[in-house]
Amino acid sequence: MPAKMPDPPRPTDGELEILTVLWERGPSTVRDVHEAVARRKATQYTTVLKLLQIMAEKRLVRRDERQRAHVYEADRPREWTQRQLAGDLLQRAFGGSAKSLILGALSARKASAKELAEIRGLLEEYAKGGR
Repeated sequence: MPAKMPDPPRPTDGELEILTVLWERGPSTVRDVHEAVARRKATQYTTVLKLLQIMAEKRLVRRDERQRAHVYEADRPREWTQRQLAGDLLQRAFGGSAKSLILGALSARKASAKELAEIRGLLEEYAKGGR
């Protein structure tokens, strides 16, 4: 049985920005990703290209080289990466306390009544073993 590949590393802020574009757009060329990132902040095409090449080496993205313009896509779904980042933050900043993490998130930005109701529902579902 082949050895399981280790999970990709936690993405940097710049890599996460590119992953967000890929999750929203789906498979995209470097030009597509650059245009999306450049709408939010000034950035060079070559910077986006280099980041995507590094991300492919780290296995954060997959590169399809069958066409002249390589097409990149996120290797993992958004939810997987969010769980990875949340778990890392939980350990590093909150000493493993889910309660402290949730209170920290809620105190950082006021949640709407609708969001709070959804959170309550998710907590009830979780307590019943639903997630």
